[in-house]
Amino acid sequence: MTIGDVARETGLPSKTLRYYEDIGLVRPHRLDNGYRTYDPVDLERLRFLKRARSLGFSIEECRSLIDLQDNPDRSNTEVRRLALAHIAALDEKILELAALRQALEHTVALCPGDGRPECAILEELSGEESRLDTRGKPSSPAACSQRS
Repeated sequence: MTIGDVARETGLPSKTLRYYEDIGLVRPHRLDNGYRTYDPVDLERLRFLKRARSLGFSIEECRSLIDLQDNPDRSNTEVRRLALAHIAALDEKILELAALRQALEHTVALCPGDGRPECAILEELSGEESRLDTRGKPSSPAACSQRS
């Protein structure tokens, strides 16, 4: 199969296929004219990568998963450990995103949206020091009243 065929078959852009080759995740065969050819094993690996990436696994995590997949003596304990570590990282990211959302909601609440040029949102984004801590709460009770 050519790179175009594989792109259509997997739904991965040709640029991604070339990148995966450049970093050694797949190794298509090269013809004398330099064209890449992919066999069914390559196609299976690319589908695996697409699914793993869609679940948020990093390139290095994918590399580890592929190494485990290629190792007939692998332990499913190691695969499970990698997946659980990824879940923990996702949970951490969810908490960070929730804190960002809360901080932004707080800042938006400071802006009356009444058509005047003064805007607490822009002031907050422009300020050297945010009046919000990393959890999205005012750093002091006076922070809200200073904005009103």
